[in-house]
Formats: sequence, C-alpha cells, structure tokens
Amino acid sequence: MAFVGRDGELRRLDGLLAEVGSGVGGSRPGQCVLIRGRRRIGKSSLVEVFADRSGAPSVFYTAAGATAEAELAEFTEAILGSTLPDREVFDDASPGNWSAALRQLASLLPDDRPSIVVIDETPYLMERVDAFEGILQRAWDRELSRKPVLLILIGSDLSMMEALGSYGRPFHQRGREMVLGPLSPAEVGDMLGLAPAEAFDAALVTGGLPLICAAWPTGAGLWDFLATELANPVSPLLVSAERSLAAEFPESAMAATVLAAIGSGERTFTNIARAAGGISHTTLTRAAETLVGKRIVAAELPVSTRPTKERRYRVTDPYLRFWLTFVRPYLPEIERLRGDITLERVRAGWTSWRGRAVEPLLRESLARLLPAGSLPAAPVVGAYWTRSNSVEIDIVGADREPVARELYFLGSIKWLERAAFDDHDLLALQRHRAAVTDVPVPLLAISRGGVTATGLHAAFGPEELMTAWRR
Repeated sequence: MAFVGRDGELRRLDGLLAEVGSGVGGSRPGQCVLIRGRRRIGKSSLVEVFADRSGAPSVFYTAAGATAEAELAEFTEAILGSTLPDREVFDDASPGNWSAALRQLASLLPDDRPSIVVIDETPYLMERVDAFEGILQRAWDRELSRKPVLLILIGSDLSMMEALGSYGRPFHQRGREMVLGPLSPAEVGDMLGLAPAEAFDAALVTGGLPLICAAWPTGAGLWDFLATELANPVSPLLVSAERSLAAEFPESAMAATVLAAIGSGERTFTNIARAAGGISHTTLTRAAETLVGKRIVAAELPVSTRPTKERRYRVTDPYLRFWLTFVRPYLPEIERLRGDITLERVRAGWTSWRGRAVEPLLRESLARLLPAGSLPAAPVVGAYWTRSNSVEIDIVGADREPVARELYFLGSIKWLERAAFDDHDLLALQRHRAAVTDVPVPLLAISRGGVTATGLHAAFGPEELMTAWRR
C-alpha cells in the first residue's frame, strides 16, 4: 500500500535523526520520541518506512503482552535479527533482566553514526515488567542517551502513553511526543480519487484508517465499496473494529457493552443505562470513565454563556461508530454471506446516520478553516442543545467551553445531496439564536446541497471545508 498522507511525520522523524547525527561526538546525542495513536492507525508502518528509508542500523521490537521473561526473550530475538552491528553479543550472552538487556543494547550501538531503536506497544511492557518506566529512565540517562541513537517508543493505549511522559513519572521530559491521527478527509480523498463531498463520506466510513482505505478501489463510489466489503466476512471494514476492541477491553465486558449502547445512537446517561441493560449509575459511571479515558468516547457539554449539566456522549471514531451501528449487530448475517441484506439496511439508515455522524468532522473542518470573511477564528467550535432538544444549534463558536464569556457565531448544518439550506432553515436558526442569546451574533450555514437563504454572514460547502485540511 502506498504510504499516503504521512509526509509531515516522516519529515519530523528525519529531522530528529538528523539531530542525532549532528550530535555525534557530543556527550548526549541521543533523542527519544513517544508516538501514540489509536490501533490500526499506521504507527508501526510509519516507523518501519522511516527506518527502511533512513538506511541507519536499526532494531524493531514489538511487545505482545506476554510475561516479562517471554518479552525479554523476544527482545533478544529482535536484536539478533536486526541490522545493528555486533548484535551477536546477545547470542553469546543473553541478558537475565530488562536492565541488563538495555545496558547490553547500549554497548553495541555505534558511536560514530546514528542508529534507531524501536519499541512498539510500549504499554504492554509498562503493564508486565515490574518498574519498567524506572528501568527505561535509568538506561536512557546512563547509557542510551550517550549514544547517537533515536529511541522510538510506540503505543496504542493513549492514556498510558500520555502518562509515560507526564510530570511525576520516571520518563518525564525525556522524550518528545508525536500523536498520529487518522488520514484526514483530504488525504482520504486524494488516496481514493474522490471529490470533496464523497471524500467526507469515505472518511466517515473508513475513519481514515489506512488499512480500510487501502481496500477501497480508486474512484469507486461508497455503495460499490460497501457492497464488496459486506460480502466478505474477513474484510478490513468488518474485522478491524473487532480486533481493536478485543485489544482495548480484554477483560472489561461492561465497557464494551456501554460502548455498544453509545454506538447504537444513545447519547444521554439515562438512555445509555437503559440500552446497556438497566445497569446501575455507579457501573455506568465507571465504564464511561474508562471509555473517555481511552479517548474512545467523548463526553460533551453544550457551549453557551450559561452553565448546564446536559452532558452527551458520542463515539469519537466515525468508523467505529459506523461499525457499531451497521455491522456489529448483524455479523451473523454477514457471516452467512448475506451482506446484501446488511447493505440495504445501511442504505435505509444512511442519511439519518450521516447527518449526525458528520457534525463533529464538519465542526473540526470549520475550526481549521477560520478565520474566513467576517468570521473570526474561535478557540472553541462546539454545539448547543437542551434536555428536550427543543433548541439545538449545530455550531457554536466561542472563546471557551463549556461556559463561554462571549459567543462569536452560531450556525446550522444541512448535509443532504439534493436539499439546499433555505430561508426556512435560516428562520429556525434565528429562533434558536434568540433562545440562547440576545446578542445578534453572526449566523452561518454548512450545506452539502448548496445555500439559497439570504441574510447569512457566511456559508460553506464541501469544497470550502476540504481546503481546511490542505493547509
């Protein structure tokens, strides 16, 4: 698969390796980078491509969640199979613990040229090896950083990778951080040869995951892609989410149950509890905290000048949201090779599902695009709602969240192919503005099917929003 959309990350890694090279002969030429991102986002592939292109001696080790002893044995095997010079040292004398292994590794790294050491799935070692963070910190301070080496630590558990470099932890301020996100809508569109509106659809279904995008034929439409994928029970679209969730929640069935309830479309605490089987307040709170902590679910409050407790939950990854809604409940059907039935179900529910699922992506696009015309850049681009949904505003630009001092603009999203944002839609937006503020803040519309209303301060379509991702 062509490595699309990672040029910036490759340049950054190249720059770090160049820093290491320029420090050869110095007292501490070593550099460390901590790379985190969701599973199957392409972190390992990025680093493999970088290491191969660099031509530097390197070792790539991937932890597997086994015992500390088994992980140590695999680490030794990775070094023996690497391109590091003098790697045979590990064959002659196998280290008995991780401290010895890292010390021995440092001894064989070259002194006169840069090398690369990669430890993938670092959180597994943090869980399975006693005091691993302290062991790593001592090895880095005493041996590894004194060599011209680029140490790359990779992890899919976002909270654990954030903790690794946080204040009060042994490895604090010893590594730079890099967050690898999904392919942007523009990158998805470029990779698949799609126009902006269709690229946004593809970004929703694939989540920008390279593995799923790679299965999408260039120029193919959404329904052709889904027909092919749903007919194959082992396609990336079907199995990627299942594998990721199995790795995220190997022993937390309740978190998976709550996630399924949120993914099915439930957004409020009460409705989620009911959909999850009537679980208790305490159990749901604990599960929700787990999901939010892992960045799989977002817990959001309305943005307005008045405080509110009307919290709502949503699945952050649009692909996972699509999978939980349209795929997971019907896997037995797909496994019986009746993906055609599943496809018709997606067709029937697509417009309604997309209308809600696309909103966070469009808000982020707008935030990246601003300032534009008379609209200022906004530190926060969120939404507003009431408990009864009698007032819902799709876009709220403000100076802070959730309780703003000042509202910069309000807006509405209408994401339909053959229906423009018209005067009726504008009137509804004006009524909702009056329910939120007495100030005549600017109004804007985001519409897939065009805008016919007069009196808006700004309007954006797929083409304008896509430019935000190309800056």
